[in-house]
Amino acid sequence: MSSDDGADLRGTRFEHADLRGARFASVNLTGATFRSVELAQVVMRGVELVDASFDGWIQNLVINGVDVVPLVEAALDERYPDRPKFRPTTADGFREAWDLNERLWSATVERARRLPPGRLHESVDEEWSFIETLRHLAFASESWVGRCLLHDWSPWHPLSLPWDEMRDRPGVPRDRAARPSLDEALALRHAAMAMVRGVVDGLTDEQLDRRTEPLVGPGWPDEGATFPVRECLLVVLNEEWSHRMYAERDLAVLEERA
Repeated sequence: MSSDDGADLRGTRFEHADLRGARFASVNLTGATFRSVELAQVVMRGVELVDASFDGWIQNLVINGVDVVPLVEAALDERYPDRPKFRPTTADGFREAWDLNERLWSATVERARRLPPGRLHESVDEEWSFIETLRHLAFASESWVGRCLLHDWSPWHPLSLPWDEMRDRPGVPRDRAARPSLDEALALRHAAMAMVRGVVDGLTDEQLDRRTEPLVGPGWPDEGATFPVRECLLVVLNEEWSHRMYAERDLAVLEERA
């Protein structure tokens, strides 16, 4: 189909679609939503971008000739002085980051406890509920620490929750219908956090650049993959920081609903 067809595709859903190399010309994307999309090497010319919002992992984004990513990163670090601590380079730095992470999440959980229990299963703007966020963070720690660093090739609890767009993998749970209580979700969450705590407490600078053993069996990350230890821990810290920020944002909306 070419743009010359003048097709009316309003409301069309593209899911698990491969649009690599596609060309969009004279296309109206007003009000479109992009979730979990890969936009590597995308080129846009003659763009009208007004009232847009972007969240995600963004690198080398050039707007009107300026790489804006360093500017955004500096602004975020200034706005959130704790944020740079979640990019440690030493073993002591990882311990400091995890100490801070535990304190920050403790305050977020206490904020959530003040809401009616049912609110914690509610979505804001199609994002995960607070309970689902806790379940996903358990999955992230189990995957990148339990599987990658501790060689538990199938570390996931039945309530652990991968990201929505991940295709089904043997042995990896995906129970979106589950409605555990906050305390049940926290039991899962705290077990995963304790696992990470055990790793960072014994971490040395020499270990950070060592590579993990190739992963065995189906799951996530993929079988056969290997990573520097620091990369696995940085993934977990990034998940922890990002999802707490999302949770705090959505808790503010839920408080207005209560």
